[in-house]
Amino acid sequence: MIADFAIHDKGNGNPHAHILLTMRAMDENGKWLPKSRKVYDLDENGERIRLPSGSWKSHKEDTVDWNDQKYGEIWRQGWAATANRYLEANGRPERLDLRSYERQGLDKIPTVHMGPAVSQMEKRGIQTNIGNLNRDIKAANSLMQSIRQMVRHLKGWIADLKEKKAALLEALQESKEPTLPELLGKYLDLRREERTGWTSKGQLTGSVADFNKVMEAIRYLREKELSTVQSLDAYLDTVSGQAVSIRAEMKPKEQRMKEINTLLSHIANFEAHKPVHVEYAAIRFKKPREQFAAAHRDELDAYNAAIRYFKVHLKEKKYSIKKLNEEQTQLAGEVAGYKERLSALQEDVKILRDVRHWLNQVLPSEQYRQTAEPGKKPSIQQAVKGRTQRIREEQAEKRKQPRTEKKQDMEL
Repeated sequence: MIADFAIHDKGNGNPHAHILLTMRAMDENGKWLPKSRKVYDLDENGERIRLPSGSWKSHKEDTVDWNDQKYGEIWRQGWAATANRYLEANGRPERLDLRSYERQGLDKIPTVHMGPAVSQMEKRGIQTNIGNLNRDIKAANSLMQSIRQMVRHLKGWIADLKEKKAALLEALQESKEPTLPELLGKYLDLRREERTGWTSKGQLTGSVADFNKVMEAIRYLREKELSTVQSLDAYLDTVSGQAVSIRAEMKPKEQRMKEINTLLSHIANFEAHKPVHVEYAAIRFKKPREQFAAAHRDELDAYNAAIRYFKVHLKEKKYSIKKLNEEQTQLAGEVAGYKERLSALQEDVKILRDVRHWLNQVLPSEQYRQTAEPGKKPSIQQAVKGRTQRIREEQAEKRKQPRTEKKQDMEL
């Protein structure tokens, strides 16, 4: 096989290479071998089939299978492996992965290829439809990733909390499972104890700030009817399901927007470069024709790419730029609505993340765990008792010291 490649770098920020591979085999002497061979069709008895013309029915088969799609995949993987090897050798963090997001198992929408013309416009600060769509897609992907990450962390925290619930009830000396508002109330009590020794003004200011924050969270929990760890866990399942559902509804609309942008781009190239193609087609002599093609290579390539795209996707159907733009505008509005819903879910999860932070102040914390046996994790009772004892010791030490003005810590 022969690989013919050309590297293009005009200094316009779009370096790339074209690689062509031969589909015909060659012998050891450099002579081309047949690209295909004739194969006679056989009937059910294994006999050749004679046509009315008197010849035998046959078809052509390639002598090599290099044009099979599986080899395209193999060669792409080889290209990625080679590029990644050189990136690593040069200390670069980037890596190539030629698989689609779907094949990688990622819940993301891929962006649209902008091409050199659109890329140059974006670099000059000129916003384009494709550039705006790519920015929207990236924002939606980032939003969904943020929601998934926060929900995953909260779910992990709740799972750990459920596992230790029985021991926690005993350590907190509660006859029943504490509700979320009750635990937040304990957080306020804990914060008041930590301010012993502050000035009266400092204690009041800190308590008011804590109270306002916690009451905002309690109002939210009551609004969502979340009073226990179980209800919070179920609500997180609901939020996660809503986010996945919204994203699923967004995907086909974003995909359609990508298709419209690609089609509009090809339409623009077709109409802009059609006069160049007409002039090229009118040249009869070979040498002037080749010279014209070399001088207008980009325009002719863009025009021919548009023609190929139309044959595959339009299939003789007529297009209407006006209708495409109207559909694009409608889809953009719908996608913006979905993004607002995702943003609202993200804010909900952020509030629950704050609740988790406050509850962790009255639940076991690693920094207050007592020393356990080597290689063993301290029990929940030890952790809570250790924290309680630590606080009592700190408060006793403060009472022994003369009262002084202290700078208040308003951090929650």
